[in-house]
Amino acid sequence: MDLDFTPGQLAFRDEARAWLADHLPAEPLPAMDTPEGFERHREWEGVLHDDRWSVVAWPEAYGGRDVGLVEWLLFEEEYYRSGAPGRVNTNGISLLGPTLYAFGTDAQKDRFLPRMASGEEIWAQGWSEPDSGSDLASISTKGIRDGEWFVLDGQKTWCSRGAWADWMFCIVRTDPDSERHRGLSYLLVPADAEGLERRPVGRLDGEPAFAELFFDGCRVHESNLLGGEGEGWSVAMATTSSERGLNLRAPGRFLAAADRLADLYRELADDGSADPGLLDEVVRAWTGAQAYRWQTYRTAARLSGGGELGAASSMMKVFWSELDVELHATALRLLGDRAELVDAAPDAVDGGAWMSGYLFSLSGPIYAGTNEIQRNIIAERVLGLPRK
Repeated sequence: MDLDFTPGQLAFRDEARAWLADHLPAEPLPAMDTPEGFERHREWEGVLHDDRWSVVAWPEAYGGRDVGLVEWLLFEEEYYRSGAPGRVNTNGISLLGPTLYAFGTDAQKDRFLPRMASGEEIWAQGWSEPDSGSDLASISTKGIRDGEWFVLDGQKTWCSRGAWADWMFCIVRTDPDSERHRGLSYLLVPADAEGLERRPVGRLDGEPAFAELFFDGCRVHESNLLGGEGEGWSVAMATTSSERGLNLRAPGRFLAAADRLADLYRELADDGSADPGLLDEVVRAWTGAQAYRWQTYRTAARLSGGGELGAASSMMKVFWSELDVELHATALRLLGDRAELVDAAPDAVDGGAWMSGYLFSLSGPIYAGTNEIQRNIIAERVLGLPRK
């Protein structure tokens, strides 16, 4: 692995940095899990797309810059360092997009990828069910063939962005006599399809970050089948590899948080309020972010050389999700009794961002497959240990 960036990669990084400095919104956008905030974030996706920054690693024909993984990682670092708005279409561009490239027909790519890149169509993930969370193979929502259509009946839950999204990608059981990972199919479902009802699910802060989906005779055309009928498990595994590995959580997110944590410690140390006993925790968290960065670049080099991510994505997922928790928990310990102050409080630090970030980080070891499940995968498929 070459630890030096090429002149072209550094020029790309500098171009991204300059563009972000010139185009960031003057004021923070409203929370994306509100109707107004969702649309404002959709508009921001359009701003990125206009200058081909929304999906830099995609081909130019679909709105990208056709650059490599290293350039994409550098862009992500600059994006998070700049404090740019969150990406409302992460489910689409980071999870479904790579899956479409691998399994989609030319017609499906032409139909969905440009609108995904521009933010015209925002995607939600419809996988989990009330009795099927990390165990994807146990889903029961059915999609029974009726000529050119699949008729869906069942329920999905914890659908991120599901309250306002335009489309959902769902896993359904198209062979009613099948069990476990057999007989599943991967369908792209329009949110306005007849027979589909979605009910927003509020978080503790009241914002509907999720939705429940209820299918009651919902008809989805066969042209929206991704991969072959009954081959949904293989297609879904490609998506989970993106979800647990590089695509969903690039190092830039954690590098920016680690730098903010180091700045927080220095600021508190300057006014004499920092607990020096926490310095080692700050250093460990900052070092962890750097370690994840270089491990990711190593993985990117391997993938660029024709390698596959495979079960190693589970190791990445465990590491970045637990790193995120520790970064924010360390900040809260540093802040002491100011840690829980909300944005409106006179003494709130960084607009209460550390507490809100901590609350979100707690979901990391759960979504994309719980870390308990990931450790089982690591034990069996990476280390070759016997199943208990």
